[in-house]
Amino acid sequence: MNGDDVRSVAAACQSFLHGAAHLDWTAPIPGMSWTVSDAVAHAAQGLLWYAVDLSAGPDELRTTELRVRPDSAPAELVRTVGAFAAVLAATIDAAPPGARGWEQWGMPDADGFAAIACDELLVHTGDAARGLGLTFTPPPELAEVTLRRLFPWAPGDGEAAQDPWATLLWANGRTELEGRARLTRWRWHCAPLAEWDGTDPTA
Repeated sequence: MNGDDVRSVAAACQSFLHGAAHLDWTAPIPGMSWTVSDAVAHAAQGLLWYAVDLSAGPDELRTTELRVRPDSAPAELVRTVGAFAAVLAATIDAAPPGARGWEQWGMPDADGFAAIACDELLVHTGDAARGLGLTFTPPPELAEVTLRRLFPWAPGDGEAAQDPWATLLWANGRTELEGRARLTRWRWHCAPLAEWDGTDPTA
């Protein structure tokens, strides 16, 4: 994955969120302690952190506090998603070959940072949609590429093959999936796929 994937996912999420900016973003998200604004602010904040983490290299950078204010107006939060996605996409595109950065679940390369950014954007936009009583359905190819990059152990048959968005939500512990219970713990594989040991870490 690359900067263009981040741009495409951000555009899809922004389009949906912009259309819902007139609704009450202080609404709680079912099953979560966040409001809609909290979820969108968190997704935006992660984008900027990922740009910093990739630029800083494999050692965690602890000198900075980056925070998006969730009490900002919905339209401004949507604008922040677009701005920080652009920063991250440019950072990914400019990263030298072999660049790695710190992340709590591994050492992603530029490809991995693009994937986790797309996952954060898609899933938290889905969370926001639930809080607003709406349904968010991203382009299936964006869900598919994100799913296969971060969750190589995810099922690829039956409903999973037909609906990569539902499978991505399942892999993130958000829902059940055709004969598979909702995950009580989940994680992604953000390091290069060549370093995956072939096991399911959630099993």
